[in-house]
Amino acid sequence: MTDTRLLLCNCQKTMHLDGDAIAKALGADVAIPIHTELCGAQISTAADALKAGGPLRIACTQEAALFAELADEHAADAPAFVNIRERSGWSEAGDAVTPKTAALLAAAAYPAKPAGLTTLTSEGVCLVIGAGQNAFDTAMKLSSRMSVSLLLTDARDIVLPSNIPCQVATGRIRSAKGHLGGFGIDVDGYAQLIPSSRAEPHFTLARDGAASTCDIILDLTNAPPLFTGHAKRDGYLRADPASPGAVAEAMFAASDLVGEFEKPLYVSYDAAICAHARSGKIGCRNCLDVCPTGAIAPAEEHVEIAAEICAGCGSCHAVCPTGAVSYAYPERPDLLAQMQIALGVYRGAGGRTPVLLFHDTDEGEALINAIARFGRGLPANVLPFPLHATSQLGHDVLLALIASGAQHVVLHLSQKNEEERPVLEGQIGLAAAFLEAMGHASGRLHLADEADPDAFEALLYGLADLPDVTPGAFATSGTKRDTVRLALAHLSGAAETAPETFALPKGAPYGRINVNTSGCTLCLSCVSACPTGAITDDADRPQIAFTEQACVQCGLCAATCPEGVIALEPRYTFSTDAMAPTVIKTEQPASCVRCGKDFGTQSTINAVLERLKGHSMFAREDQMRLIQMCDDCRVITVAEGDDNPFGGGGRPRIRTTDDDLAEAASAPSAKPKTPDDFLS
Repeated sequence: MTDTRLLLCNCQKTMHLDGDAIAKALGADVAIPIHTELCGAQISTAADALKAGGPLRIACTQEAALFAELADEHAADAPAFVNIRERSGWSEAGDAVTPKTAALLAAAAYPAKPAGLTTLTSEGVCLVIGAGQNAFDTAMKLSSRMSVSLLLTDARDIVLPSNIPCQVATGRIRSAKGHLGGFGIDVDGYAQLIPSSRAEPHFTLARDGAASTCDIILDLTNAPPLFTGHAKRDGYLRADPASPGAVAEAMFAASDLVGEFEKPLYVSYDAAICAHARSGKIGCRNCLDVCPTGAIAPAEEHVEIAAEICAGCGSCHAVCPTGAVSYAYPERPDLLAQMQIALGVYRGAGGRTPVLLFHDTDEGEALINAIARFGRGLPANVLPFPLHATSQLGHDVLLALIASGAQHVVLHLSQKNEEERPVLEGQIGLAAAFLEAMGHASGRLHLADEADPDAFEALLYGLADLPDVTPGAFATSGTKRDTVRLALAHLSGAAETAPETFALPKGAPYGRINVNTSGCTLCLSCVSACPTGAITDDADRPQIAFTEQACVQCGLCAATCPEGVIALEPRYTFSTDAMAPTVIKTEQPASCVRCGKDFGTQSTINAVLERLKGHSMFAREDQMRLIQMCDDCRVITVAEGDDNPFGGGGRPRIRTTDDDLAEAASAPSAKPKTPDDFLS
C-alpha cells in the first residue's frame, strides 16, 4: 500500500464492510472508519479530507462527479476512485467478500507508470457520405455546428432549400486513409452541385481522382466500411440511415469531435529486436496479421506503428515473439506487480481459490453491474479488473498469473471485439499447453464471451475447484521472455512431475532448429539473418552454433538458407544447455591450392564445384582449380594465363607519310605519286 488516504462507505448499509479486517489486510495500524452516506449526510467528511491535502482515494465511483466538483470548490487535488460496490460488496456472499475488498483496494493503490500521450487536433471539418434526402438533411443540421461537406452517393429525390450552408457533391469514394484530424479521401465520379439547380439537383461534369481532406467522416451508407476495424478508427462514424436514433447519436458524436484530444500511446516498439525481415526475406509478421485497424505496416526490415490509428487492443503485443512490441497501457511489469499485490493481500486476509477476471470497461463493466444489481453478485473469490482490452494479455502474462497464485484466469471478450478472438484463443491455448505439459490441472484459463448476465454469472459460479499452485515470488520486470522463463521455472518446480523437454504447438515462439548438416555449406547466411543472436558463428573457424533459449522460431534462418537444410521445431526445454551456444556444425577452413592460405570452408567450395560442373566457362581442370584459390591467387593465376582478360595488344606504331607513300607505290596499276600529290 501507498500513503494514500482512504475513505470507505457502505452505501447506506447495502454492503458489509469490516474496517478492522480491511485495515489489517492493508497493513494499517488503526481501523478504517466506515461511512454510510459519504455523498450525502456525511459529505462534510469528504470535504474535510479534500481540504487536508495530499492523495485521497474514495471507494465510490457512482458519485465520482460529485466528489470531483467538491474538490474544485475547495481548490483541492482531484481524488482517485475505486469501485468496491458492484465488484465486491453487492454480493450474496456477505462478509466473505472482505479479502476481495481489501485486495481490490490494495491493487488500486499501486502507482502504475502512466502511458505516454499523442495529440490529435480536429478543426471540425466533417465529410458526410450518404444517399438521398436523409443524408442531405443530416448535413444541413450539422452545418450549424461545424464545417460540413456532403458527398451524395445518390442525389435523386432531393428537395433543395433556398440556403445551402455546405458544399454538396456527388461521387463514390475510391479509397480513404488517416485518422481523426487527418483523413484523406480519393473520389471517382466527383461532380459539384450547380447553384442554378431548380426542380432537381444538377451537377458539373464528373471526373475521377478527386482528392480531399477532412477531420471527421460520418458514413451514412450501407456500403462496406471505409476502414478495417472501423469501429476502432477515431473520427470515423457510421450509422444506419434507416435508424433516426442511430443517425442522431452519430451527429452528436461528430459535433463533439472538435478541438485537441489526448490519445494514449498504447504500445511501444523496439526495432532492434524485431524479427519481421532481413535482406528482403520475411520472417515474423504476427503483428501485421492480427492488427484489426491496419495501424501496423511493413517498413523494410521492421514495421511501423501509427499511434494515431492504433486502438490499443494489444493483440500485437500478445503475439510478438521477441517483445519488440510492448503494451504500455499499462506496462506488463506494472500489471503483474498489481496482480501479485492483489493476490497476496487476498490470501493474507484469508481468501482462498482466487479467480482473476479481466474485462473491458464497456460491455464487461455493464455485465458486472447487472450481476451485482439483479443477480447474486460476483462470487467472493472472483477478483475483477478492468482493462482497456483483454487481448493485451499474452501467454507470458497468463503463465505469470497462474505462477503468482491465481487458481483460474477468466478473460471476457466483448461482442464488439469479436475480431480479437483468434489472438485470445491462441494465447490461451499456448499457455494451457505449457501448464498441461508440466502436469498442472487443465481448465485454469477461460475465454468467456457471454453477453447475458445470467449466463456469465453461471459461468463464474461454476468454475471448478482445482489444486492450488503455490504462489511464486519472482520479479515482474525484465523482458517478455524473461517473464515466461521465471514463471515456467516456478511452475515446473511446483509440479509433482515435469518433463525437462516437451513439444509445443506449431507457431509457438520457443524451440530449436534442426539442420541437415550433410547439406550445410557453412555459408553463414543463417547467422546474418537471425534477429535474436540465437545462431552465431566463430571468428577463428568455420562454425555455426545455436542457443535455444534465444530462438523465437521466426523462420528467417530457414527462409534465408540457400541449401534449404533448416527446419523449425517448436518446443521448450528446462535444460541448462539451452542457455548456452551448442555447436551445430564445424570444420577446418579450406586452404588455397596455390598459396595454402585459409580462405573459406571446404563444404562451400565443394558445393560450388558441383554446381559448376558442365559449365562452359569451367570446362577445363585449370578453370575449376580457380574456385579452390583465395581471392589474391585467383587474380594472379588468371593474369598469368594465355587468355588473361587483363592483358592487351602492343602499342600501335605511329603512321607517317612514308607509310602512305609506300602503300600507294605498292598498289598495282597505281600511278607513282610525289609528295606534292599528298599536299594538293
